[in-house]
Order: sequence, then C-alpha cells, then structure tokens
Amino acid sequence: MLNYVTTNAGKVREVREYLDDGAVTQLDFDYAEIQAPTLEPIAVRGAREAYRHASEPVIVDDAGLFVDALDGFPGPYTAYAEEKLGIERVSRLAREAAEGPGRAAFRCVLAYCDGDDFAASPDPVDRGDRAAAAAAENDPDDDADLPVKLFEGAVRGRLVDPRGDEGFGYDPVFEHEGTTFAEMGTAKKNAVSHRGRALEKFAEWYPSR
Repeated sequence: MLNYVTTNAGKVREVREYLDDGAVTQLDFDYAEIQAPTLEPIAVRGAREAYRHASEPVIVDDAGLFVDALDGFPGPYTAYAEEKLGIERVSRLAREAAEGPGRAAFRCVLAYCDGDDFAASPDPVDRGDRAAAAAAENDPDDDADLPVKLFEGAVRGRLVDPRGDEGFGYDPVFEHEGTTFAEMGTAKKNAVSHRGRALEKFAEWYPSR
C-alpha cells in the first residue's frame, strides 16, 4: 500500500489519476514542516518522518508558487501566504509589483520513501548529507541517511483575478495558456499542472519498485 501524506482529498484524487485507485490511500499525518528556502528539504524531511510513523511506503509533496516580480516569493511559504493574505491579495501584489501580468511558476517536489535504497538513476536521491540535513541542523534527523527519492514538476503561467469554481488553493488565480486551473477539469489540470507533471514521473518509475 502506498500512503499519500496529505489532509487534502483533492491531491489524493490527482494521484489516483496516475496510479491504480486501490494502490493509494490517504494518510492524515501532521509531520513537522521545517523552515527552508527551497521545497526539496521540506519534502524530504516530511517523507522521512511519515515513513517512521507509518512503517510503509509514503509519498509527501511540497509545492510552491514562485512569483517572478517578487523574487520567487512566496515559494516555500505559499500556504502561509494564502492563510494570512488570501489568494486574491497575493495575485494583486504580484501584478502590482510587475506593473503588468503577474508572471509566476508553480513547482512541486514529490518525495518517496520506503526504507530501502534506490538504484542509480538520473532522478535525484536525497540521503540526508545534502540540503535536508543542513536545513534541519537545529532539529537533527535521527534517520538523516534514510534515502528519499525526489520527483519535480513545474508549470509557468500568470496570476489573474479569480475565475472558475473547481480545484483548490491558488487554482482560481493561476492562469495557464488562457485558462485558470479552477476552470479546468481534473484530467486537463493533471496533464499540465506542476503536481501532475511530478506525479507522471513518479508513476512511470513506481511500477519498477
């Protein structure tokens, strides 16, 4: 059984578009999110902690909205910015800073851990002796050498006034090729979204595990 660590049922529906429904279950586990300037160490630390909790294969994702005119902000702090400012205000700030279209990119890092090592491959594997360990230096990870495999996806677009009533999070204000994520059906969104692109890479690799 593969455990997708999230409280968001929408994410689970997305991953089930790529994998057999019966192979994925939602795991509601509140892992500690470390402070880091990039997404990778956050996802890595979460995957290790979730694996220790579940003792079964887990995937954890961390995603962020990187706004060009705001030097990549909110990035790893995207959820916090949504909570404190709201998606409409973040969109407006991006457009004001750019004095025009609020060009941005969504990035997603998917972290997989099942307690075993990974064969050599072009995909990055974090073993704790890189960014994750450095970011967690004030809270040492007892299993910092536990291998975590990473899959990354990204999509560029721009921030607009809210449109559409599907999806979640920033979907209503993130426009890709003329359509917001909230105006797309699940299948179309998965085909172009940052999370969908990371999941596609994972789904190609996972059956060989």
